Amino acid sequence: MGNMLIVHGGGPTAVMNSSLYGVIRAAKESGRVEHLYGAIGGTEAIFKENFVDLLAFSEEKLSLLLSTPASAIGSSRYPLEERDYKQMPEIFRKHRIEYVLLNGGNGTMDACGHIYRTCQEMGVKVLGIPKTIDNDIALTDHAPGYGSAARYIAATVHEIAQDVRALPIHVCVVEAMGRNAGWIAAASALARTQTDTAPDLIYLPERVFREEEFLRDVQNVYDRKGYVVVVASEGLADERGNSIVEPIYQTDRAVYYGDVSSHLAMLVIKKLGIKARSEKPGIAGRASIPWQSAVDREEAVHVGEFAVQSILAGENGKMVALVRKEALWYDIEYILVPVEQVMLFERKMPDEYINEKGNDVTDAFVKWCRPLTGEALPEFLNFRDYLDQK
Repeated sequence: MGNMLIVHGGGPTAVMNSSLYGVIRAAKESGRVEHLYGAIGGTEAIFKENFVDLLAFSEEKLSLLLSTPASAIGSSRYPLEERDYKQMPEIFRKHRIEYVLLNGGNGTMDACGHIYRTCQEMGVKVLGIPKTIDNDIALTDHAPGYGSAARYIAATVHEIAQDVRALPIHVCVVEAMGRNAGWIAAASALARTQTDTAPDLIYLPERVFREEEFLRDVQNVYDRKGYVVVVASEGLADERGNSIVEPIYQTDRAVYYGDVSSHLAMLVIKKLGIKARSEKPGIAGRASIPWQSAVDREEAVHVGEFAVQSILAGENGKMVALVRKEALWYDIEYILVPVEQVMLFERKMPDEYINEKGNDVTDAFVKWCRPLTGEALPEFLNFRDYLDQK
């Protein structure tokens, strides 16, 4: 029997702990893992040797993971250097760790690839578990975490639209997370119903943002409806690839920008003379359990289980990926892909999912996205609909 280590990296999600639950359950059922160590605090915890044996906890306790947001073992954005990777073999040897699982996004898969290369000679096997709300990991139909984030933004915009419709005097700009990819912003389209078209406009970072076109779009909708609900990705950029908002803080490793939603709302006020406000759900939607997708949760568990089964079967240097089957109904299978083909590759929205004007998504995207969010959003009653039918 050997020991296994599970490490979380990057921003948490609503189902990160569900994958952790799958890992623990599969490790227990295998009978081949003596200790399953959780790194308490992400990759940095490896060097501090902050490990907890997750097999020591009861099923009653562990089942809480399925409804616990974020990461129960903590995460980090610790910047790994070459010297850090060189320290790992000795630490793994000290704790008799034969298997290493890393659950995270692009940066974590990059670390996974480096650890795999570093530990090849000593026989430690390494496998990646995909995780990201941004859905920008390569070689997988989608990543655990996205379905819940998509459900959250759709539900939030659905509710905001009712608020704005009830008091139709302004433009509301909702900012969606997602960095340089528009998958989360795009999912707000699922808020639409037969009687309400909000969000009226969706802007994604896959298209150049042009201020004049944005203002023209807003004015047209406002003239027609008397109110506008806009969803804008945080990653919007101009023709030169620069963020549409000015940087407010910079470090050696990152640049921090102001709020896109606030910037756009101010443009509407100043340039169009229309009352506007901004909303930024931010991390409230990153790990929300009330809007967690049941489909997302179930898939996350299976991904964790499949990772353990695969690594115990001898697989190494791979990442678990989800492949959508060709069928009349939604169905997924789990496969392994080389982690070196995933490392730091940013997967963005394809052209067929974005409308010609670049201010909305297509029906093809909605069809692709809808199964990931699970149960349909609740219906609302608005008597304005009956007035409009007269």
